[in-house]
Order: sequence, then C-alpha cells, then structure tokens
Amino acid sequence: MHAPNPTHLHVLIPCAGNGSRAGAGTPKQYRRLAGRPLVAHTLEAFRAVTDRLATLALVVAPGDAEVASALPAFPRDANERLLQVGGITRAASVRNGLQALRRLGAKPSDWVLVHDAARCLLAPSQIEALVAACEHDAVGGLLALRVADTLKAATPEGRVQSTLTRADKWLAQTPQMFRLGILQDALEKAGDAVTDEAGAIEALGLSPLLVNGSSLNIKVTYPEDFELAEAVLRARGSR
Repeated sequence: MHAPNPTHLHVLIPCAGNGSRAGAGTPKQYRRLAGRPLVAHTLEAFRAVTDRLATLALVVAPGDAEVASALPAFPRDANERLLQVGGITRAASVRNGLQALRRLGAKPSDWVLVHDAARCLLAPSQIEALVAACEHDAVGGLLALRVADTLKAATPEGRVQSTLTRADKWLAQTPQMFRLGILQDALEKAGDAVTDEAGAIEALGLSPLLVNGSSLNIKVTYPEDFELAEAVLRARGSR
C-alpha cells in the first residue's frame, strides 16, 4: 500500500452524504466555497500535515459521478486513496472505509483519524494537537468544545422543561482518533444509529479523551453555515 510509516496514522473522511439540510441540489461536500469545492478545503488541512500520515482516504458513494470533476487532482499520490465504498449512513461509510483500509494493509494497531468532510474550517494545528494528545493514550480521543451557552431541556410541545448544568458538557467535533481494530469492533457492535466514533467507543465501556477544539471547526450543515465558512476561508486567504 505504501512504505512503512513509523507513526501509522490513517485519515478517513466520510464523504458520501447528499447534504439535504444544506438546501441545494448539489451535495454540500462539492458546493463551492471561496472558489473551491468544500471538501477540497478539508483535504488541504490534512495535506498540510502529510508527513505524519500513512494514508489520506476519502470515502464516497459507489458510482459517485461528481467527485472526479470536483477533485480532479485527488488522489495526487500513492498515500491518497479514493474509496468508493460509502454506505447509506455515516456509520456505514466509516465501517466500510475501515474495512477498505485493512484490505490496503492497515493494521488493527494503527491509529485512524475520522473527520467529517463538512468540517472544512479545520486547522492543521488542531490536527497536530489531537495527535499529540492521543498518540500515547490508551483509548484515543476527539476534538471537542466546552459548551458556553445556557442549555435548556424541552418538553414535546417545545417549551422549556428545565435548565441543565453546562459545567461538564462538551460539543463533539472531529477528527476523532482511535486504534483501527478497536474502532472497527465498536462500530460493528453499535450499528447505524451511532452518530460519532466516540459514542461507539463509549459503548464498549471506554472513556475517550477530550481535546480542546475550536469554535470555528463547525460542521457546515445549513445555508447560513456556508456564508460563515465562506467569510472565514476568504479571510484566511487574504492573510
């Protein structure tokens, strides 16, 4: 698959969704932001730390007709992989992607960083911080952000039921970094309902490490998110 890499770090980016909440006909990962497809910005964050990575893999749906025109230069070398094994759910895409990495030679003891394609404002420094915090950890961990706002629990009718303490609450982000074999086992047991890798790991009775992320590491989901992401990317480009 590639020459041995002493760090044994693989990146898996699920990119098989249709982005229905984004409010446009084009899948959101291929919509243009600051002159480039959204997912191209995501890939560039990892390319900036490529000396640490054994594999940078993008998981798309089988028969994806748009990826070739959106990313004509991907893959650009032997360490980049386009895996056309995406599933119906995000969890299925990640499971299928992990299986594909194993077929390409990745080992159960290797680390894998799973990152949402739609988190295109991720900074290389945040990737490095996560790897530094987790590479010697027994479990692994994830980027996350302490909740700053007041939290309300709601009734079925949409009224406030109670105010929740925010002292121990975090918003999960990605990348999320775990050993490939443990993550495979966790996702197989958790099924398609799990919404992130950390949740599957928690179901095994393990406690992932929380690593401070950034308020800019948003998951671009709704139309207004595109406006914010466009502004941030253009501001970075001007610098």
